[in-house]
Amino acid sequence: MNKIYIIDVTNRDGVQTAHLGLAKLEKTMINYYLNKMGIFQSEAGFPVTRHEINYLKANLILAKKKILYPIRLSGWMRAITKDVEEGFKNVPDLKHINLSISTSEQMIMGKFQGRMKFKDVVKSMVEAVKLAKKKGAETVGVNAEDASRTDLDKLIEFSIAAKEAGADRIRYCDTLGYDTPFTIYERIYKLAEKVKIPIELHCHNDLGMAVACSVAGAKAAIDAGVDAYVNTTVNGLGERTGNADLISVILAIKYGAGLSGKYKLDERINLKMAWKISHYASYAFGVPIPINQVGVGKNAFAHSSGIHVDGALKDRRNYELYDFEELGRGEPEIVETGRMIILGEYSGIKGLRNVYGKLEVKFKDENEARYILELARYANVHKQKPLTEDELIFIAKHPEEVRLLMTMTP
Repeated sequence: MNKIYIIDVTNRDGVQTAHLGLAKLEKTMINYYLNKMGIFQSEAGFPVTRHEINYLKANLILAKKKILYPIRLSGWMRAITKDVEEGFKNVPDLKHINLSISTSEQMIMGKFQGRMKFKDVVKSMVEAVKLAKKKGAETVGVNAEDASRTDLDKLIEFSIAAKEAGADRIRYCDTLGYDTPFTIYERIYKLAEKVKIPIELHCHNDLGMAVACSVAGAKAAIDAGVDAYVNTTVNGLGERTGNADLISVILAIKYGAGLSGKYKLDERINLKMAWKISHYASYAFGVPIPINQVGVGKNAFAHSSGIHVDGALKDRRNYELYDFEELGRGEPEIVETGRMIILGEYSGIKGLRNVYGKLEVKFKDENEARYILELARYANVHKQKPLTEDELIFIAKHPEEVRLLMTMTP
């Protein structure tokens, strides 16, 4: 039976959001939480971007150590041989990549402005895929940017060429959020039926339909007999109005009418991580969670009107489609009401021992304690905000990888 997998792109599309961004430690923590959540793959970053190199290398070391495992960590590149050469030179251990190029007439004319025609786009992509496989890529996803505005026959031609070159998936990019659930179902079904290759759905939220289109596209892929891979971001953050929200997509597939029980979701997914990853991303990006956010918003399980309160108290299923416990909600939160000792960029050894003592982290000697203190100080400078408990524990457990991912040389 074909399955629906999640490829989260918070660390690629999410961090490209105007006015927002993540420190490399925060990107690593997103990967860490995604792994604990059972997400199939994280599009971790850009192997061709110099300030991403050490972060990617450190994360791949953590993957080898089974810390970031079994999640796949992938890199994003343009579908040109120059990027493939440079990407694998910068990050030789990279095994999973996505290669992207524009396919619509609008973008070929509007972006390339006569330098390339459609046949040149196909040729560039094919050469890049073949080179990536030669360099040791285990999986290559090919992104058709602006697929939703690409002539369907040309999109099929592009996808067949990608498959013949060795691509493992086609990423159908609704780059402008142009599709509706009706059009994307029809287009994905025809594409999957003709090409017989797994389909990735990458939907933007410009018309408020990213989740609906992602789910409809995944349904079409499964109905046509291939696996579906849905691109998501935590809290739906992404360029312009955002991408398909991670938690909303999972809940829609699990509980949506006509989907629940009929379409198989990757069984590794653990929704109990939803509350933690959503709130961590909110803190790290500095973007509050909307009160009505699906599953994790303050009002997602709040009842006020008399009829609703009465019905929910009698049987929660009267007004709740799924349980708050499933999302990791209901855990006790510790609220400091008195003195707080925060580990910052100017903290000393006593502050370190106080903070880590509360976390029940012990150091073998004074040298180790001072080394972790130094890393914690740098992490504060790196993030420009206080460290979370999980970040502090992560630094203490994986100091060498943290040191590497925070290292940048202009």
